[in-house]
Amino acid sequence: MSNASSDGGETLVDPYNYVGDVLGAGPGENYPFSDLLPYNPTRDKSDPPLPYFDITDRGHFADPACSRLNAAVKKAGGKIKDLGICVGSVVEGDIKLEDLTSEEKDDLALLVARRGVVFFRNQTGLDIDKQRELGKYFGPLHTHPVLAVPRRNGLDDVVVIYSDKDSRPDPYAFSRVELFHSDVTFEAQPPGTTILKLMTTPEVGNDTLWSSGYALYSSLSKPYQKYLESLSAVHSSFGQALWRSETLPTPRRQPLETIHPVVRVHPVTGFKSIFVNAGFVTRLVGVPKAESTNTLKFLFDSFAQQTDATCRWRWQDGDVALWDNRVVNHSATFDAYPSLRHGLRVTPQAERPLSVNSYEKQYGRQAKDWLEERYRVLGLDPPHMDQGGSISKSYKD
Repeated sequence: MSNASSDGGETLVDPYNYVGDVLGAGPGENYPFSDLLPYNPTRDKSDPPLPYFDITDRGHFADPACSRLNAAVKKAGGKIKDLGICVGSVVEGDIKLEDLTSEEKDDLALLVARRGVVFFRNQTGLDIDKQRELGKYFGPLHTHPVLAVPRRNGLDDVVVIYSDKDSRPDPYAFSRVELFHSDVTFEAQPPGTTILKLMTTPEVGNDTLWSSGYALYSSLSKPYQKYLESLSAVHSSFGQALWRSETLPTPRRQPLETIHPVVRVHPVTGFKSIFVNAGFVTRLVGVPKAESTNTLKFLFDSFAQQTDATCRWRWQDGDVALWDNRVVNHSATFDAYPSLRHGLRVTPQAERPLSVNSYEKQYGRQAKDWLEERYRVLGLDPPHMDQGGSISKSYKD
């Protein structure tokens, strides 16, 4: 399906990473980030597939109390404030990401792994070169096979997030549920700690929502958890490659399909997380099609509808979000057309997704349920399934 209308009219936005197709339509000659506007270089042939590599998550080197990061934030006159029970934190104060020490970055990796997404305001000093250096600390930077890169040379490992008056959303192309995704999960080693900075934002709209895979797993019954732990899913980039084929006839790498566990375990936190998304998962392995379709629909819908396990961020110019693509799905809201939205993402790769069995064999300890662990820390008995539900205990206005 083409993103451009056949009559040469308005161009529709790409549903995966929101990069407008009108790559030459900038906001004006005096725009301060003109060298970072989206660009798709032509090529004669595709690069080979990405190589495998070993990696140890930087969160393993963190202080469990994140004491080094907390001390730096306190020194900067701020504090770390949770935005919800299970997902989202904001680091307040005059803290600068480019000035963090290695120990503070290790603590940040652990904080992001626990909280899913962490926000920093007013990061004007974090230019794209410093953003890339920060990303490289967490892992090798992913080079996207089809999405636009900045016009400036040497930034092939940066994804441009861009929409403007020529990027009108198309409600016929995708549903709101389908917008929730985790980035490039079709890779054999998908991303971990991911960094997005928005330089130019609309006055209203185009927020981003993050939904917790930890919490989704914890919300399920024990039998259903065990069933999902036994399954694997196919993650495919063929759909995205088709969307981008008009502006990038020869992709940087050919599309592929990869099989990952439906329930993966974060190597640092040890928490189980649902690892499927509507952007890239096409089917479950080894189950009838009807069962696959209905199971995936339930999980996709749950990511989009679990309001008690979702964090919503209202962007301002210079904001930075760091999220762990292993344990959250995210989606932008398309409600600011025709305003300009321009940002840059660096996407460090992480380990191959670990199933529950693989994690427990590799680390010699039991994988955990996020909610059960929360209750344990609070000194409470874990929740259990009753024969019926209590509306009086559950309903709140």
